Amino acid sequence: MNAKVKVLVIFYSTYGHNYKMAKAAAEGAESVDGADVTILQVPELISPDILEQMGAAEAKKAFAHIPVARVEQLAEADAIIFGTPTRYGNMAGQMRNFLDQTGSLWMEGALTGKVGSVFTSSGTQHGGQETTITSFHSTLLHHGMVIVGLPYSIAQGQRRVDEITGGSPYGASTIAGPDGSRQPSENELDLVRIQARHATEIAKKLAS
Repeated sequence: MNAKVKVLVIFYSTYGHNYKMAKAAAEGAESVDGADVTILQVPELISPDILEQMGAAEAKKAFAHIPVARVEQLAEADAIIFGTPTRYGNMAGQMRNFLDQTGSLWMEGALTGKVGSVFTSSGTQHGGQETTITSFHSTLLHHGMVIVGLPYSIAQGQRRVDEITGGSPYGASTIAGPDGSRQPSENELDLVRIQARHATEIAKKLAS
């Protein structure tokens, strides 16, 4: 019997970098037979006028159609792939706020045994991508989730030195540049596709 798996890709994005990564993650997950994939975003906490001042209001229109995640939806998934910008080596406050509302799921053990995986972005090559992902893992471990990263054995793009690129064994990432003008490269998008496919395949094996 071919196991069916429900996959959620849940992201927060300010200028669209993590939205592009989320779309690529969904593509990777959808490449697994039997995967039912949904992209969601966490609620915005910044007021519209401040977003305008930040120059983010226009960028956010590109993914305004993406539904906002509800905490209870997490319990329905077999795998959850999270995407967040790096904020001083940690996840964005919007993602933290969303996860801080999952106490009832923790009490019920509703996420125990589900696959969890994380991708991120930062402004510079050494902007805290790895600490963002590994610190995110702490929350997933408290929920009893099975953490899936991005092994070198399946993601040779991590070894590239001919171009600037994100990505580590902890998860895919992209570098936005100090002014946010750099967009995810094809290599970075491919890394997150591979990661999402890997996470979905593991979730499928667990489901079967």
